[in-house]
Amino acid sequence: MKVAVTGATGFVGSRLVPCLVEAGHSVLVLSRSPHKAQTLFAPQGAAVTVVGYQPTQAGDWQQSLGGCGGVINLAGDPIADSRWTTAKKQQILQSRLLGTQRLVEAIAQASPHPPVLVSASAIGFYGSSETATFHETSASGSDFLAEVCRGWEQAAEAATAQGTRVALVRIGIVVGPGGGAIEKMLLPFRLFGGGPLGTGQQWFSWIHRDDLVQLLMRALTDDQWEGVYNGTAPNPVRMQELCEVLGRVIRRPSWLPVPEFALELLLGEGAQVVLQGQQVLPTRTLSTGFEFQYPQLEQALGQFLQP
Repeated sequence: MKVAVTGATGFVGSRLVPCLVEAGHSVLVLSRSPHKAQTLFAPQGAAVTVVGYQPTQAGDWQQSLGGCGGVINLAGDPIADSRWTTAKKQQILQSRLLGTQRLVEAIAQASPHPPVLVSASAIGFYGSSETATFHETSASGSDFLAEVCRGWEQAAEAATAQGTRVALVRIGIVVGPGGGAIEKMLLPFRLFGGGPLGTGQQWFSWIHRDDLVQLLMRALTDDQWEGVYNGTAPNPVRMQELCEVLGRVIRRPSWLPVPEFALELLLGEGAQVVLQGQQVLPTRTLSTGFEFQYPQLEQALGQFLQP
């Protein structure tokens, strides 16, 4: 089918698009940086078409969804790259809320309507806890990220009014080569100064990028996938264990903790992304028969990290 993808140049999207092409689909990439997207996906040739757009603004790009058999929505402003000023929090919220609303408008305008929308959300939906376990049916939290995720999901679910099947994937912390949270943690470890962030007791609910890509493609093509699915591996770990595994895989010590105040000085309120966590299990995802290629963290990190 022809598949429209937003957020295609990001850490997940840049792997998803080639996989869609390998599976025989053609891809319409909606990008704020069309030149970057064209360069990135040049190896896929004519199978990828790039259309420039401003995700939070209506425009001619909305007409491009005609003929699409599906839409995958991964766009959103980065969460943990800077302090959460008032302006930054507004960007985080509006990039997801308005961006998804404009995309759903485009789905409504298309004739025929794309029959499926796979839209990203995040495990921030559940809030944070060191003791609770969260499943797809668990209630939402009360913090800023939970608010963002609720609005994000509600905006996507509006596409059901057009008869479009909507699958929401609440994504955990994505690990894989060349990016993601692990990439940011590697330098201190390689300099023999790595260790847990904060108390080390917070949960780290993760997923290998390749598993997430396969999950998104399954949600796209399987008509039975509708509603919420957790995009997390079945074996979350605490931060302390993550650092021990990371040190073991790259053969470096993992004993030097990073104190909470250092992260809070750097990221302010945004430090909660790494200082607070949640134990999220993919209960409904597993019930579909989906099989994770990388269910264990050490196996997942070993796939792309070298000593």
